[in-house]
Amino acid sequence: MDSIAIWLSLLGVTIVIVVLAIVFWFIGKRTTGISPQQARDLFQQDRSRLQTAFFDAAAASGKPRGLRWTRCQFSDLIEWLRDKQTGQLLTLVGVTISFEAIEGGDMEGVEAVGNLRNASAVFFFQDGRWQTTGRVVFNLNPDEAVQHFQEGYEQIVFV
Repeated sequence: MDSIAIWLSLLGVTIVIVVLAIVFWFIGKRTTGISPQQARDLFQQDRSRLQTAFFDAAAASGKPRGLRWTRCQFSDLIEWLRDKQTGQLLTLVGVTISFEAIEGGDMEGVEAVGNLRNASAVFFFQDGRWQTTGRVVFNLNPDEAVQHFQEGYEQIVFV
């Protein structure tokens, strides 16, 4: 191969790489398709429904084993995050959770069952709306969870 053919091949490969990078960048932008401020506003507008959906999903999860969810008190502690790999927006909301032992289960008779549990409820923005699967980060307030998961998530700060 002569040097012109080599240069043309390298140019072609470079163009393909640049085009793929642009395509992946646009795909990444489309996964959120919304500014963090707009997403925050949508969350606040739909917060009541989201809190109910969280409790229903978490209570149906069977976790923690042997306990039944009885109450979930949401606080004003909120942290806004972006997944560093996917760009997905997430919200952590502080919660205090109450449980009771399931009759005949492993936790029946355990005194600590009645203790209130501090945690963070997880919400994520997908398909143009906020959603939840009932995922909870136990024993960490939202700000503590941000520090704990800082490798994979970046905090969004609103000014």
